[in-house]
Amino acid sequence: MELHAREARAVLLRPLGQDGEPLEVDLGTLTLPAGLAEALHEWAEVAEAVELSEGAGEAVYQRGRHLAWRLACALDTPVRYVDPVTGETEEILPPPPLPVRPAEPVEPTPWATGLTVSVFVAAIVVVSIVALSQGLSQASPLLAVGANVVIAGGLAPSVWLARRTPVWRWVSYGVVTGIGVAWLALLLSLLGP
Repeated sequence: MELHAREARAVLLRPLGQDGEPLEVDLGTLTLPAGLAEALHEWAEVAEAVELSEGAGEAVYQRGRHLAWRLACALDTPVRYVDPVTGETEEILPPPPLPVRPAEPVEPTPWATGLTVSVFVAAIVVVSIVALSQGLSQASPLLAVGANVVIAGGLAPSVWLARRTPVWRWVSYGVVTGIGVAWLALLLSLLGP
């Protein structure tokens, strides 16, 4: 493929048609990334204006070369770029395909160990919150409620961030469970005699 700028429009030529002459390819028939065909035509318009005004030839060359590279990537084929100002040609190659990495084996979820960690963390959180709340409720029940809200609000961002981290997710599950169980225990203690 060859990329030219002719009469203020981008022209893409296939190497040989049926009669041995290069065959022009309509950019509208190709599956190109959004905006690439329009960018090519804008580049061709600027290239014609630069040819007439004798300035900024290097900028036209660089822009055209970049667009030729994008075209080579989109078509996955080399594109011969013809500079509209100087007429020089340059072969633009698409990047080589990325090597395919074999998928890493997925480790099994350590349910026994993870749930054990969650239970211990939940027990620590329950004991801590219940002890703190009962101590503060003797001074003021509103102070105990406020402390519970502050504790839950302070732990929420850390627990939210840790919920998808492989090891820390078990701790976050324990914290959430512990807060829920502690609040349930405190609510039941308010309803009791």
